[in-house]
Amino acid sequence: MTSYRDASGKRLSDYPRPSVAVDTAVLTAPVGGPLSVLQVRDAVDGDWRLPGTFVHQGERLADAVLRSLRDKAGVTGLAPRQLHVFDDPERDDRGWVLSVAHLDVVPAAALRTASGARIVPVTEASGMIHGHDDILGFAVAQLREDHRGAPDPHGLLPSPFTMSALRGLHEAVLGERLLPDSFRRAMVPMLTATGGRAAEGPGKPAALYRPAHRPAL
Repeated sequence: MTSYRDASGKRLSDYPRPSVAVDTAVLTAPVGGPLSVLQVRDAVDGDWRLPGTFVHQGERLADAVLRSLRDKAGVTGLAPRQLHVFDDPERDDRGWVLSVAHLDVVPAAALRTASGARIVPVTEASGMIHGHDDILGFAVAQLREDHRGAPDPHGLLPSPFTMSALRGLHEAVLGERLLPDSFRRAMVPMLTATGGRAAEGPGKPAALYRPAHRPAL
């Protein structure tokens, strides 16, 4: 078989190639807590960063993502989706590394990690090397956009939930205070009342809701 050559007579091996990595932002929001991210401690440098790895020869991107989460964070059972390709040749100080970033959003109660991994507020996860701050920023922006248009679109809250719990989640994700009355008016058309109630302190028990449907994300 004749090896392929392009119009200039060059083979594929004649062109320089970047290394390809996958890096994953696993985001969560503990009930009543801040928007947080999964980090792993690098075995060589000792710094905290997003779980990631270089793609091995013959390996699919999705398999590399799951391998990095399993081997570096002890996390299994996730289904991250591709988020964005970070292709600035200067983004990584190790050399020309193209990163295919992924995102998963997981309820805190379902996220179990091994030693060498931790869950930290996104506000405390800055200063990461290899361009991971940019990846995290892009992932948080996407998550916030999802929450501006739907109630708890990723199922972070145990269901059913009260309106105040839903508002607390959206405030944690958006990083801003929300007016209770305005928030309620915006959310009620997208919720189904269960007919149940939950005590949240003194006063009348609060109504319980479920999302009427979850958008395809």
